[in-house]
Amino acid sequence: MASENTHTNALAHETSPYLLQHAHNPVNWFPWGKEAIEKARLENKPILVSIGYAACHWCHVMAHESFENEETAMLMNNWFVNIKIDREERPDLDQIYIDAVQAMNHGQGGWPLNVFLTPDLKPFYGGTYFPPVDSYGRLSWKNLLATIHDAYVNKQETVTLQAGNLMQHLHTANAIGTPRSNPGLVSTEHLQQVEKELLTVFDSENGGFSSAPKFPQTFAIQYLLRQYYYSKNPDALQAATFSLDKMIAGGIYDHLAGGFARYSTDKYWQAPHFEKMLYDNALLISTLSEAYGATEEDIYESTIRQTISFLINEMTSPEGGFYSAIDADSEGKEGKFYTWSRKEIEDVLGKDAAIFCQVYDIWEDGNWEKTNIIWLPNKLEKIALQHNIALDELKETLAECRAKLLEVRNTRIRPMTDDKILLGWNALTIKALCDAGTLLQENSYIHIAERTMDFLEKNMLSSEGNWMHSWKNNIAKIPAFLDDYGILIQAYIGLQEATGNLTYLHKAVQYAEYVIQHFSSASTLFFYTAKEQEDIILRKKDIYDGATPSGNSLMAHNLYYLSTMINKPDWAEKAKNMLLSVGGGIVHYPISFGNWDLLLQKIVYGYKEIAIVGDNYKNLLKQTNSMYLPDKLIISSDKESRFPLLENRYQSDKTLIYLCKNYSCQQPVTTVEDLQNILGE
Repeated sequence: MASENTHTNALAHETSPYLLQHAHNPVNWFPWGKEAIEKARLENKPILVSIGYAACHWCHVMAHESFENEETAMLMNNWFVNIKIDREERPDLDQIYIDAVQAMNHGQGGWPLNVFLTPDLKPFYGGTYFPPVDSYGRLSWKNLLATIHDAYVNKQETVTLQAGNLMQHLHTANAIGTPRSNPGLVSTEHLQQVEKELLTVFDSENGGFSSAPKFPQTFAIQYLLRQYYYSKNPDALQAATFSLDKMIAGGIYDHLAGGFARYSTDKYWQAPHFEKMLYDNALLISTLSEAYGATEEDIYESTIRQTISFLINEMTSPEGGFYSAIDADSEGKEGKFYTWSRKEIEDVLGKDAAIFCQVYDIWEDGNWEKTNIIWLPNKLEKIALQHNIALDELKETLAECRAKLLEVRNTRIRPMTDDKILLGWNALTIKALCDAGTLLQENSYIHIAERTMDFLEKNMLSSEGNWMHSWKNNIAKIPAFLDDYGILIQAYIGLQEATGNLTYLHKAVQYAEYVIQHFSSASTLFFYTAKEQEDIILRKKDIYDGATPSGNSLMAHNLYYLSTMINKPDWAEKAKNMLLSVGGGIVHYPISFGNWDLLLQKIVYGYKEIAIVGDNYKNLLKQTNSMYLPDKLIISSDKESRFPLLENRYQSDKTLIYLCKNYSCQQPVTTVEDLQNILGE
């Protein structure tokens, strides 16, 4: 391995932690930009684009095996122009090139993503991880480099043809967004079909909606919680809460400090891929808040509070934003920071070690790769009964044990934190804090959400009025993408609903108008990138809801919501047409279109429009927000406003609550109890 002082490449001037990890490789890496692209054109060399992210375990593995190897680096430097991309900084480029790799590899893709381009940026070959030597039928990285070099030098026609075919595929796949003649898609029958599809793939033994690997699938869980709210189908509630319960009990949840890992590598939720991502935790806080609202179960409240504490303690920057991720690896080994030997636990806990080890499945030989992951395979009630211990006493003992172990764990060498701050992921966290703060009536969470938005506005909003995607070291860079704006608008909406501050609603409308102006396409869907962006070969239109919601599903939600707030029916119509243009896939493949399905619920059932007007509006707003009403649209003020739901509503001697549907309002009431009675009717 080369020392840091031996080599320095152009990545040393970047701010991305992932790019900086490769700044002292012997590979002559460039960041994406004009310099590298022009070099490839002048020298007529293919471009190797290698895409990953700072918390990616297999990215680290390939870096150690190949990119830090002098001989391998020499081949790369001689034959290619090498570009490193942080997929979290440039998701637009990642989308284009992972689509190309998946087209070449029967749908298979992932990170590290290694793609070979012609000098005019067209992909012609790619894959994911390649080992340093041929193994298990997989070509070694050095042999692949030689093969690609030979093809580019001696088989130019083949390379050109492959690149052309791939570009044609990418353009064809991007030709989406025409409204389809299926207005019947918007019906309760289709909502029931989505529910049926989810319950069909639901794992009734272990929770979740797949076998290994298992991802949280928060949109599916939210959908089922809301279906229970609408239809009272107990199967929907059971699938949602059982999945959350299994995650909370599993090793995917950090039982010592809180927070969820990215996913589980097994079907039991025991063994996580240990990286912790901000967006996962934000989405899970929102989902757990809905579960608490629907059930009022203490486990959801305590998990929300512990997870928010984790975000505050471990992922908050001094300036007030939230960091992106915490690595899976420490000291070069995945999970080392989080796992324990039985002896370590016995040394820390003494007489309480035996009961702790039984509860959390700790073994002499380990429960995972000869070490132990802390998890809860059995219910505490069962173990308390076995030992004839009161359940509360057992819980208190375990809490003391966890605190002792956490104190020891905090002395270990920590995994690296990816400390760049991303607009969309911070906006997701703001929304989550509003969701938790309102349902739990915890004002401190709402204050943190407001503080975070203040940070974003101060540091990531340019003087020209457009937002930037990434911030680090007082540098904001890369124009924001569609999902950044979509989530930002939802964060403003969440802040308005939580605080009653109508300035947030004005800003939500302002940036919805900005998106329409800068991201619109000839079809009903939006492009992922703004029209001003010129350094990409294709402006994609994303529709699939993956680990985070797609930009188009977010904007469809926003336009539908805001259309009522400002009485703009054409926005509601556009939102419906966006949904129809995606088509029946949202019904038949709900795991891939979960956020679209949540919009389908809203369109079918409509909003409960709640307006609170008068001097005491903040108190009544707080009480109303503590009710679980996933179909509410709420606005409040102590005076008249031009927003339609507030017009002509103010009376100087009382604070009134209006419940409306399509602006048709029932007689106003003065207490939340009276509102609950109306809702019950």
